[in-house]
Amino acid sequence: MRRVAGLFVLMAFGVFAAAQQSGTPPKAVAPAGALPPAQSSANSSPEFLHAADEVLVQMSKLLALPIKEPLKKTLRSKKEIREYLIREEKEDKNDAQRYADEKTLEAFGLIPRDFPLDAFMLDVLTDQVAGLYDPKAKEFYIADWIPADEQRSVMAHELTHALEDQSFHIDPWIKAARPNDDAELARDAVSEGSALAAMFDYALQEQKMSVRDLPDMSLLIRSGALEEMDKDRNLSKAPIYIRDELLFPYLAGTSFSQQFLRAHSGWSDLNILFANPPVSTQQILHPDLYLTGVKPANVTLPQWKGVVPADWKLLEENVMGEFGVEEILKQFLGQNRADALSPAWIGDRYATFEVEKTKQTPLVFRLALDNADDAARFMGQYSEALELKYKTRTDLFRRPNFFQFQTPEGSVFLRCLATTCLTVEGAKRETYDAIERAIGWPPAPVPTQGDAPKPTARIQVQRELSSGL
Repeated sequence: MRRVAGLFVLMAFGVFAAAQQSGTPPKAVAPAGALPPAQSSANSSPEFLHAADEVLVQMSKLLALPIKEPLKKTLRSKKEIREYLIREEKEDKNDAQRYADEKTLEAFGLIPRDFPLDAFMLDVLTDQVAGLYDPKAKEFYIADWIPADEQRSVMAHELTHALEDQSFHIDPWIKAARPNDDAELARDAVSEGSALAAMFDYALQEQKMSVRDLPDMSLLIRSGALEEMDKDRNLSKAPIYIRDELLFPYLAGTSFSQQFLRAHSGWSDLNILFANPPVSTQQILHPDLYLTGVKPANVTLPQWKGVVPADWKLLEENVMGEFGVEEILKQFLGQNRADALSPAWIGDRYATFEVEKTKQTPLVFRLALDNADDAARFMGQYSEALELKYKTRTDLFRRPNFFQFQTPEGSVFLRCLATTCLTVEGAKRETYDAIERAIGWPPAPVPTQGDAPKPTARIQVQRELSSGL
């Protein structure tokens, strides 16, 4: 999904609601210091430019980041914002990469098959973007339909992006995490979370307070944002994953930013965060792991040539991360069970394929858990998720820490050894066996003629002591 360095309407409403609950409604702040020269535009007014210059100086002082060059500042219509989003989407990824992203989400069951992801997201973002910063043009936009009394708060968010870009070169900094999607999302959370935290601090200046002094603001923002989502004509019917992926950089990123600021000397130490960015969504969700330097395990998959069938075309190999695993579990098992199990994640790697003739999408997913007990819990609960994912299944076969069944798209396998679990979906048994051999695992149990098909039931999980990673 294309990252947009901007503020969504639903997040703005969430911030306003949170600020009101905390007794500090956003308001304009008196000018501070000398103003840099404004760059005028046909799409701006003198009042808008003057306000933007004031807020830029205020945010520079608040963030302890210098204004290194003038900024273009404009008001844009929805049509103009939509054109920008289309242009950015084409430049960010090519058709093959976007296709692979979509097929991966389908393979994990996070969006329905043939869901019009690109068109849907374009409609969502066109309606939701209240303001954005374009790092290539060095320009920030505010939607021209945003009320004048709310523009300064939006400016505070966007001008934080601009100031961070001038000091840390945000776009290449975020993309430097590629090809690790999880690490890129973590950096996106730093960008959006710090901008939202700065937006709060802008509103709190008159009260001489900071987000460092407040409890987790994401809890207050969430309720207002979700309320606005339910009102939106597109987001109200969006798949759960899309809603959550939109919220994650802002909510988890704000909470992370608060904890980082508390653990350091405030905004003056922001350079430390950009010099040593979080490497996973796990570190965003659990800032203590970032602060203590705990990083994910390096989980690997084999070279695929000679392991999978020749007609399996590799679409993508990447990392889901703790956020992604939580979303998979939430999709099939619900929020509470996902919240309880996903923190056991310590690393993963997946590969999505496409069968050339049938266009089916086999999936290989290898996951490392914190300990053997967590792997046993994952085995039991993920086997249940797979059964819920595939409504039509036959030839169910279970053994301790091993599970397989047949579907119209091919067989599904799940096995856990020590602290590592492996799932293969849409494959024949010989392909699954070849993958196990390639990662150095001993042979899995094999059904015999005496193993009659069994009805769906919960797995009796035991631990094995074989090597995992």
